[in-house]
This record gives sequence, C-alpha cells and structure tokens, in this order.
Amino acid sequence: MHIIAVGLNYRTAPVEVRERFTFSEQELPEAIRQLKQTKSILEGVIVATCNRTELYAVTDRHHLCGHYIRSFMEQWFGLPRDSFTDHLYMYEDDKAIEHLFRVTSGLDSMVIGETQILGQVRDAFLLAQEQKATGTLFNMLFKQSVTTAKRAHAETSIGEAAVSVSYAAVELGKRIFGRFNGKTVMIVGAGKMSELTAKHLYANGAERVLVVNRTYDRAVELADKFNGVAMTLEEARHRLHEADVVISSTGSQEFVLNKEMVEREMERRKSRPLFMIDIAVPRDLDPTIASVPNVFLYDIDDLEGIVESNLEQRRKEAVKIEAMIADEIEQFRRWYRTLGVVPLIRSLQTKAEAIHEETMDSLMKKLPNLDEHEMKVIRKLTKSIVNQMMHDPILRIKEMAGEKRADEAMDMFVKLFALEEPLAQLKRTEQRAAEAAQTIVKAGPAIEPPLAISGRAGGGIAVVKP
Repeated sequence: MHIIAVGLNYRTAPVEVRERFTFSEQELPEAIRQLKQTKSILEGVIVATCNRTELYAVTDRHHLCGHYIRSFMEQWFGLPRDSFTDHLYMYEDDKAIEHLFRVTSGLDSMVIGETQILGQVRDAFLLAQEQKATGTLFNMLFKQSVTTAKRAHAETSIGEAAVSVSYAAVELGKRIFGRFNGKTVMIVGAGKMSELTAKHLYANGAERVLVVNRTYDRAVELADKFNGVAMTLEEARHRLHEADVVISSTGSQEFVLNKEMVEREMERRKSRPLFMIDIAVPRDLDPTIASVPNVFLYDIDDLEGIVESNLEQRRKEAVKIEAMIADEIEQFRRWYRTLGVVPLIRSLQTKAEAIHEETMDSLMKKLPNLDEHEMKVIRKLTKSIVNQMMHDPILRIKEMAGEKRADEAMDMFVKLFALEEPLAQLKRTEQRAAEAAQTIVKAGPAIEPPLAISGRAGGGIAVVKP
C-alpha cells in the first residue's frame, strides 16, 4: 500500500494553466467519488485552492499509481495529458507525507506561514471523509497534519508578520499610490479573501470602499463592517469609473469584467489611472484589459515577492516547524508499522481462544458432574490465565513493530507461536468478505463496504479494495 500526491501549484504552473484545473464547490463531491472509483485507488482527498490543485491517494500499486491519477485528471478536465503533465509534480510515500504536512502548515504557500490553507486542507479532508473516500491511513494522516499545523502556528511566531495574498495585493497598490487616503476602492466578491483585503485597505487609509457581490445581502453584510457601500455586480459594471482601485476575488468560472466594460468606463475617468488586481483563480478579469490605456492590471502571480521583508522572519520560524514536522512524520511511520501487527495479534487471539474452547470441552467430558456455576468459574479463571499469558507477548510485539527491524521481529513472532495457519485462515476469511462486498457493490453502488486490512509492517499492508 502506498501514499501518493499529484498536483500542480503556483511554482509549477502559471495562472492560465492552473485555472483550467480548478474544482468548483459543487463539483468536488462527485470528483472525489470518481477519484475513489479510479483503478488501484483505495482512499482519496482533493485539495483545491487558488494556488494549487492536489490529489492525494492511497494506492495498491507503486509503479502505475501516478498513471491512474493522471488518467482521472485527463478524463475529468477533458484535456490531453501531454498538455499538463509537464506542470505536474508527484510525491510518493514519505515524500508525499512530508509534502502534506508542509502544505497544511503553510510552508509550501506563496506567502509562507499563511493560515488559510490549514482550513482548506481540513475542509478537503472532511468532505472526502463525508463521501467515504478516506479510510484507516488518511483518517490518521490528515488529522495529524491538521493538528500539527495548529500547534505550529500556536507555538511559533510565524503568523505574526501581516502577510497574505490579500495583504500582498494591498502592498502592490501602495507602491503605485503610496497610501489609499482619498481613494475609492472597489472589492469584487464578498468571501474571506475579500474581507481580509478590506481590513488591510482600511488599515492603510482607504476612505471609500465599494463592495460588490452577486448576492446583494452578502455585499451589504461585508460593507457594513467597513462603513462601505454595497452594490450588485451589474450596478458595479456601470460605476467602475468611480473606483481608483479594483481588487477582485470571486468564485466565478467566467470573467466578471471584460475589456469592453473597462474601456467604456475609462472614458468617464478622463485619463485618471485605474489599478486592478485579480486574486481569483480562475481569473475574474479578462487579461486583455491590460491593453486599455491607463489601466494597470495584475494577477495573482504578480504578487510573489511583494512581501519579502516580512517573509524573512517567517522563514526563521519555519525552521522550527520543519523540526516539528520531522517528529510528526516519524510518529506516523511508527503508527503505520504497527498496523501490520494487527493480523498477528488477531491470529494469536484466535488460536488461544480455540485452545481454550478445546480445553473446556475436554474438561466437561472428564468432569460431567460440574454444575453451571462451577463451569462458569472455571471458564472465567482459565480465560484469565490465557489472557495474562498473551498480554506481555502482545505488548512486546506492538513495541517491536515500531522499530527498524520490525520484519524480523514479526517473522520470529509467527514462528514462536506457530501462527502460519491461523494467519492464512484469516486472510482467506478476509478475501471471502471482500469478494462478498464486491458483489454487494455491483448490485447496489450506493453501499460502501469497509476496507479490510491485512498483511504485516515492512512488507506493506494489503488493503483489499471492495
């Protein structure tokens, strides 16, 4: 069983490529279901943000797992793989685990240490869990990555310097205008990113804020927080000339403003410059707007490096977080290795129970005059002896399963307790259960049977895909 991460982000793909690989909120549940149904994929999570699209999977094959995920992307987005393969990165096993921890902690973000990605990864995991696309491994791994990220931000000062994508957008505007005193700012979109942008603008002297949203009530809600003016998108298109700065961040799949709209409104501005920042993916603002005279258009890729001075302190704190991540990854590895000991323990318990039942049957034949109470006492005492005898061996093999030479320890455990046949019987039972579950799935696809875990650490943990 292997863990793999395949994706593209702001480092590997420009915005015009990334925007072709976005999942809308409405599409994600179905995308996760289809990813889970992809050949060789046992568990799956999709992390989709403005700066990255990443697919995490637990697979039963090593050499073909990337191929199957690329096939899913090719089919879902309707694009030939040779048009995007060069932009993809792929991490396997330990590297994939490390990548997830770094992403969740904000160490892989454009603005290092930002906290928004933590919530996005958490939401992605919860959605996948809701769609029954996660199992034993991802339930542990994603919970651990989120917990580690929370601890990293609580125990270090990586989040103290005010840097974020919205902050970077405001910083870029200050390079052109100095301060925002006397300027009119139009914010298109009323989500979290827009609210953060409004906060930064207010802190930098913006006196008039126009909040635009398709849902007018949501625009009013945000505008009230900053003494701003709410308006609909259609109204904003005819009042664009009032704005000195436009910052757009919506979830629209189409351009919110195009070149013709801006050209018309610029005639009413009488050569006064208009500063526009598009921090949405897919982009809100038609790139051809940049050709309109006196319009200065920037997209999200232009923001990298804007807040370099504040990032230096965050890089120092990131070193501390890297050490935390290394410790957490080692803990996950130890936990992963202990999964392989479960079939051994179950086999030992099954064998001990069989021996105990045979002994009790023999006792009843040899001592037929024992009453029910006496038999109950004897059964309880002999069962206690069996459990006490197994306690230490089970405890020791759990400890040894987390060590480097776990394979040798488990092989020796099997030989010492002669567990070859009980293990084989357990695997046969699980195989029959998996085949029965597969029959149920074919009969009714809405039923999601549980995964069956078998095998041993070191040699891999076989997860039978229903």
